[in-house]
Amino acid sequence: MTHLSVEMLAADAIEPITSAGHAQLGIAVLAGIAVIVLLITKFKLHAFLSLIIGSLVLGAVAGAPLDKAIASFSTGLGTTVAGTGVLIALGAVLGRLLADSGGADQIVDTILAKAGRRAMPWAMVLIAGIVGLPIFFEVGIVLLIPVVLLVAKRGNFSLMRIGIPALAGLSVMHGLIPPHPGPLAAIDAVKANLGVTLALGVVVAVPTAIIAGPVFSRYAARWVDIQPPEKMVPERASDDLHRRPGFGITVATVLLPVVMMLAKALVDIVVDDPEHTVQRVFDVVGSPLIALLTAVLVAMFTLGRAAGFTRGRIATTVEKSLGPIAGVVLIVGAGGGFKQTLVDSGVGQMILDVSRGWHISALLLAWLIAVAIRLATGSATVATISAAGLVGPLAADLSTTHAALLVLAIGCGSLFFSHVNDAGFWLVKEYFGMNVGQTLKTWSVMETLISVVGIGCVLLLSLVL
Repeated sequence: MTHLSVEMLAADAIEPITSAGHAQLGIAVLAGIAVIVLLITKFKLHAFLSLIIGSLVLGAVAGAPLDKAIASFSTGLGTTVAGTGVLIALGAVLGRLLADSGGADQIVDTILAKAGRRAMPWAMVLIAGIVGLPIFFEVGIVLLIPVVLLVAKRGNFSLMRIGIPALAGLSVMHGLIPPHPGPLAAIDAVKANLGVTLALGVVVAVPTAIIAGPVFSRYAARWVDIQPPEKMVPERASDDLHRRPGFGITVATVLLPVVMMLAKALVDIVVDDPEHTVQRVFDVVGSPLIALLTAVLVAMFTLGRAAGFTRGRIATTVEKSLGPIAGVVLIVGAGGGFKQTLVDSGVGQMILDVSRGWHISALLLAWLIAVAIRLATGSATVATISAAGLVGPLAADLSTTHAALLVLAIGCGSLFFSHVNDAGFWLVKEYFGMNVGQTLKTWSVMETLISVVGIGCVLLLSLVL
């Protein structure tokens, strides 16, 4: 299928919890999303609580009995946490081991030592891509900020020339590449193949990161020419270590789960026999749970022990990694609950019915929905999960490849124009010492570039695959 026209798609059989008409369901969706936006932006309520209340409002306006709406939300929350919560936790452990052992510093220092002045922005996007693979965006920023500031200061670079490529690398990984929470949740909602999504995500991520990173940084540096703020240079993990893991073994550890998941995808394509022993073995080896668990166990030795950590120190590092992601897991879970309420209310079927006569790509529709929710809520994760729930039925008859592209289209839309309702906006603003206007001209434009270039790449792939 080269063009994913909505009118060519059929929905899964859905037994809605309401018998509301399209108009009422449309109003219910708008009311639910509006409540979430209002609570997050105006009343500063935590996204977890906002999503719960928004789900209940959605069910109530759609005319669902309250007990059924609660049951739908609880089912979605439980399913999402079971499917992605453990993976988020394992990713957090791997990221913390990478940071505390000095492994991240080793990757950074090795690449920077070999990069010339002209190649420095390219080196920064490469560093961010590698380091950002297993860790959350916020953790990646904290991890890379010292390097960005030091490189800009010592090399007498504009902060934007170095900072934008690093931010672009991190943001692209966060929005498009599993095991980040948003892509994982979308893969689960759309029932896409994780390995295929990962492979195509890399294909989309590389040109997107290049254009939004090193290329755009030339213009960003002209628009906002600032020097790194001295007060924002924190200490590096390596400063307190007597030794740290080598570059090769660190990169190998970070890429291990990716290689395992890609190997499963390759075997699925080559063998294509669910009963074949080789495919059954790789179905286990390449499952995200086993891949990430293996990487964490390996990292305890290749990163933790290599840095001289005792067993107690490794246990403490693992324990500390889990606390900060509790909120992320709950938000993702609540997003899954909101998604399930959408589905059970019959919203997915409504979208199919309403859009069946449209001559618009399902990929473009998914991107537009994610963009709207992103602009409204400020959360890439909430936008991804909500949009995936809305367009999930569109994937019913899609091929494995196009289902993966649907996930990537949603991911691209979830990154569109970060502004004042996004925590990442303020994080970047404060770390780089910019005002609101400067942050809009650099960070916000960069995020929009990622979104637009990304969906362009996805649409091009849909024509050839």
